[in-house]
This record gives sequence, C-alpha cells and structure tokens, in this order.
Amino acid sequence: MASEILCSRWTTLIIRELLCGATRFNDLRRGVPRMSPALLSKRLKELERVGVIRTVRNPNGINEYHLSEAGEDLRPIILGIGFWGQRWVESRLSLKNLDPSLLMWDMRRNLNPQPLPPKRCTIQFQYPELPPSRQNWWLVIDAGQVDLCGFDPGFEVDLLVTGSLRSMTAIWMGLTVVRQEVEAGRLSLDGDPRIARAIQQWLGLSPFAAEPRRVQ
Repeated sequence: MASEILCSRWTTLIIRELLCGATRFNDLRRGVPRMSPALLSKRLKELERVGVIRTVRNPNGINEYHLSEAGEDLRPIILGIGFWGQRWVESRLSLKNLDPSLLMWDMRRNLNPQPLPPKRCTIQFQYPELPPSRQNWWLVIDAGQVDLCGFDPGFEVDLLVTGSLRSMTAIWMGLTVVRQEVEAGRLSLDGDPRIARAIQQWLGLSPFAAEPRRVQ
C-alpha cells in the first residue's frame, strides 16, 4: 500500500517540493515543470485522499497545500532518495536532461543573501546556447527576499554570470566549483567584484551538493 501511494510517477517530486516550502499550485508547477497541470492536480487530490497532504484556503481565498503529519514523516525518506542519487547516479546521466527553469527555481530557493551587499542586488544569468526565450534569467535579492524573473525586471544588473547550462548545473550539483569553471573559460563573471568574489558563498546549491559521490 505504501508503494502504491508513493511510487507513482512524479509523487516523490511533489512531496519534495512541499518539503522545500512550496504551498501553491503555481509554485509546485515550477518545481516540476515537465509535469502537466492536469496530472499535478490529480496527484494532489490523491495525496489528500490518502492523508499525506491537506488543502487550506488562505485569507485571500487561494488554496494552499500543506503536508500532514504523515506527509512530514516522509522527510527522511524523500531526502534519503536525494542523497542516494547524489552518491550513486552517474554525473553524465544527471547532466543529460537539463532544464534552466528548474535549475534557477532551486537556486532561488536555496540562495543565501547574507554574503551580498545590504542593498537590492540584481544578478543576471545568461546561457548563450539556449533559445532566446530561455537564455536570460534574473535573481533579484532585496531585504533578504529572493525573486526569480524570466524577463528583464528593469533594475541595473550588479553581476552578469555567463556560461553553459551544463556548467552551472554541475556547480549547483556540487560536481565542480565556480573558480574551476571560470579558470577553464566555461563561466564568466562581469560586474561588482564584491558580489563576484562571494558567489560560491551566496549561490544556491542543491541541498545534496555536499554529499560525497561514489561514482563519477
């Protein structure tokens, strides 16, 4: 019965998003961008029916999804799958199907504002090999809050990070570090030198990035 509840496609990823703090339908969609809205809605109803999540209407009349006690009890299981994948899934497989929206969404979620200057900072990421509509992404950090934009927010850019999606994903996964990618010519940093020097400290990495790998 537990396998029937948890092992259908996408279910563990939906629970992961809820564990990471997503509560609204559109935020869940951004965390699983290849899942259709109809299937996401179906899975949420199934998880609510079996008591893993509960739906709450907020003061604005918008439905929010929260883990129940049973859902929160899945935390070590879901995170354990992630740590296992970091240890044992070959990097060439992990870097095969890349998605800039998913990468940037997770970077936004895990970014650490503390090393950044105490002002609004706008950091643009540019992936030249992608189609024009998916090349540019902006992270706007203001008063400790981090927003992700897929369009120019209109603020002066403090740092422009240019490189391949594969290179940035490898950094996010902990397979390499910014300095190595810059020295190899696969990544360039243009703008405020203070922000550039601290990038490895503020950049939002995967929560599994520090896990030692057992395969290459």
